[in-house]
Amino acid sequence: MYLQGVERQDEERKYNVIYLDNGATTKLSERALDAMMPYLTEAYGNSYGVYGMGRNAMQAVENARSQVARLINVHPREIYFTSGGTESDNWAVRLAALTSTGNSEKGHLIASAVEHPAVLRSLEAMEEQGWQVTRILPDENGRIDPSAVKEAVRPDTKLITVMTANNEIGTLEPVREIGEIAREAGILFHSDAVQAVGHIPLDGRELGVDLLSASGHKFGGPKGVGFLYVRQGTKLMPFMTGGGQERQMRAGTHNVPGIVGMGEAAAQCMEEMEHRIVRETGLRDRFIRAVTENIPDVRLNGPEKDRLPGNVNFTVDGVNSEALLFRLDRQGVCASAGSACSAGAMEPSHVLTAIGRTREEAFSSVRFTLSWRNTREEMDRAVQILREAVEEIRRADEAFGTFGRKD
Repeated sequence: MYLQGVERQDEERKYNVIYLDNGATTKLSERALDAMMPYLTEAYGNSYGVYGMGRNAMQAVENARSQVARLINVHPREIYFTSGGTESDNWAVRLAALTSTGNSEKGHLIASAVEHPAVLRSLEAMEEQGWQVTRILPDENGRIDPSAVKEAVRPDTKLITVMTANNEIGTLEPVREIGEIAREAGILFHSDAVQAVGHIPLDGRELGVDLLSASGHKFGGPKGVGFLYVRQGTKLMPFMTGGGQERQMRAGTHNVPGIVGMGEAAAQCMEEMEHRIVRETGLRDRFIRAVTENIPDVRLNGPEKDRLPGNVNFTVDGVNSEALLFRLDRQGVCASAGSACSAGAMEPSHVLTAIGRTREEAFSSVRFTLSWRNTREEMDRAVQILREAVEEIRRADEAFGTFGRKD
């Protein structure tokens, strides 16, 4: 019934959807879908089968491993397939730390305060087991100061985890500099690169990371598949036990179609990355200028330049983000807010509060994540729709005082 209702609403719309939530998920690449189809239909063999269909499936898996490895310039044997970014983050943060101590003692972890919840919840789980965690606050643009990381290092520090690019405000973190600090101190270094892989050039060797997480659906691959890069020589416990998949490190039948799709999406990203960056950056900067020049009391969150090509995050004073997203959706614009619902209570974005935004400002923030597929006409239309929605909400608030009331 719900889907029928959605379909009826969609039929009534007299406009095309403007998709600006690519930070949440991207459209499946046509090339990725074409590559997947044989393994969803005729070539459906188990990759561990000894017969021809099984061997063909394993060959496809290994080809995809090479495609993914080339995207971040590492060796294929350093790539382990997972179900996505969350699994990769959990594996890296929890088990790398435990492996470093032989699972016999507790230690100290360092992380940025603006990590994705997959990392933050993993750190909380480690704290419950007796580990100590130092969370480094960013500057007003979301950037982590490498010197603050260096100062936090202790003799019992076992792992440093700092994301490559922030999922909410797009800030590019100084991963290479932090990697040097970790290497000098002999500490494992993990980076959640879910928002960055496939969108900006990354060289796993130059970054100095021991572990790096990624998710296929963030760069044109299918949902439900990702990978963890584990630098050769890094000791890491298996994530799941069972069969011998992923060199005894991650048991479970290979998701062959998903792995193949992610591999093809990775190859396409490599081929088109330069063009995509130029296009997305141009659209992004034009959108930021148009919004800030045409809508009063709007501020950009995060840095102006050192951010992901397609990321834009605004605080719109006096406008509740939920109300704004509802009005944008009615006009066909897909965007998101940084707030998360926990146990029925809305909590402000931890990223926005970490960079100095108040609770009210955090609840007045909205994220637009565009892609190379978007057009200038779409972005211009989005500006117009956003302006009209903001004006409507502000007029209502002036009349009824519905947002920011103290009573």
